[in-house]
Amino acid sequence: MDSVSIDNTGSPLRGIAAKLREKAPLMTETYVAYAATQQLMKECTRHADYTIPQALEKNEELPRDETGAHLGVSESWWFKELGLDVTFINWAQVTFIHMYLLHVRFRMLPTTHAPVWIQHLTNHAFYAAEDRLVVWHKINANSLRQKYLKDIFSQWRAVLLSYDEGIVKGDAVLAAAIWRNLFAGREDVDFEKLAQIVGYMRRELRRLDMASDDEVVDGRWSFSGNPEQEQTVVKTQSRSMAGDASRP
Repeated sequence: MDSVSIDNTGSPLRGIAAKLREKAPLMTETYVAYAATQQLMKECTRHADYTIPQALEKNEELPRDETGAHLGVSESWWFKELGLDVTFINWAQVTFIHMYLLHVRFRMLPTTHAPVWIQHLTNHAFYAAEDRLVVWHKINANSLRQKYLKDIFSQWRAVLLSYDEGIVKGDAVLAAAIWRNLFAGREDVDFEKLAQIVGYMRRELRRLDMASDDEVVDGRWSFSGNPEQEQTVVKTQSRSMAGDASRP
């Protein structure tokens, strides 16, 4: 039987109080992480936000692409400039890019707290996905929603593995991972835009790396701009590489 410390009144409080003090910071961290990651998730999802106006009309049929996926409307750079269809899956993939950037930064938190932040961010992602399926896609059957969520959870796991590999092995490997995940391996991908996304991810990872823990976990972190800001750098490097290739 475990021994229990007692206070000077003879009650077994001292040992219990010590255990509570030990656990209290982590318990508090859980509440803080839940609220902060809820706000951070909104920042992740806003980059590819879209609506389906027909979903607001009673008995209106939702538009679909050739695969049967519902089509929305959006002013997002990620859709307009990349030529991606405004679909739930593409929204998820753009959201995953931003989630991944925060995920990497959360790994730098104390080892006792990092898993809490990572888990809450992931949970909020799937709450947001389920809400979107109900509000904009009118998928009210729980079994069908769970099928969609199971599919994108598998995609999220693939994203983590492939982007981790890209960050470690270099820009070419990261670009290949983005091409597979975001562009579904399309042959007509704009490689300049792909390079801009790689530059964007590297830039945001640097910003997160330079930020203090408090700056990241207060729930107010925002990503700066979009990949188009990398256009000048990409063009300059492309010309430089072309020049090098032309040398004997």
